[in-house]
Parts: sequence; structure tokens; C-alpha cells
Amino acid sequence: MSFPSDLFAGMPRDGSEPVFREPWEAHAFAMAVSLHAKGLFTWPEWAQALAAQISKAQAEGDADVGDTYYHHWLATLEALVARKGASDASEPAKYRDAWHSAAHRTPHGKPIELLAQDFAG
Repeated sequence: MSFPSDLFAGMPRDGSEPVFREPWEAHAFAMAVSLHAKGLFTWPEWAQALAAQISKAQAEGDADVGDTYYHHWLATLEALVARKGASDASEPAKYRDAWHSAAHRTPHGKPIELLAQDFAG
């Protein structure tokens, strides 16, 4: 898949490859690429939404030293998915809460699995 050359401006990189500090960053990146491939949004639409999210964060005091880039990426992804009607705006919080519940009951070193009970609240 080819991407516009300016699409990932500002993204942490090692040469031409993206750099991920944590696995969730790579997952967020892959979800955006996959949703674009499925036609949920265009790259110009994505780039505009991401730029707006970063600008908003900077206006709110984000120092923009690169360590929050994928937080902006994820916030942009969640907002676009909700705006496009592919998800309810409350769904990310529901999954975040379920993940915290699952992580709390999972012994250290074991894989975290989401169960129906994690969504009970």
C-alpha cells in the first residue's frame, strides 16, 4: 500500500519506518491503515483530522516532544470512527473500562483476555 509522502509528517520514525514505543501504538497505526483501506476515510481527511487533534492538544499545553504522538493518533481514530457512524462515541470508553477490569483480575505475566463480565461495569 502506498501512502502520500506527507501523510505521516511528524510521526516518530527510524529512517522511513515508523517507530512504536509500545505495542498499542502499532495497533492504533494498523487500525487506521485498515479502516482507510476499507474506505472509512481518505488520507487527506485523516491528515486534516490528525493535524486538528495535534493543534488542539498543543493549545491545551501539550509540549509536542513526540511522546504523545500516538495518543493523538488514537484520539483522531476514535473521533473519525464515531463521526463516520462506524462506532458509538461511548464505545471506546466502554472498551477502555473493560480492559482495565480484565487487566486488574489477570495475574502478572499472563495474557489479558476480555470476557463478557468485563463489560458489565
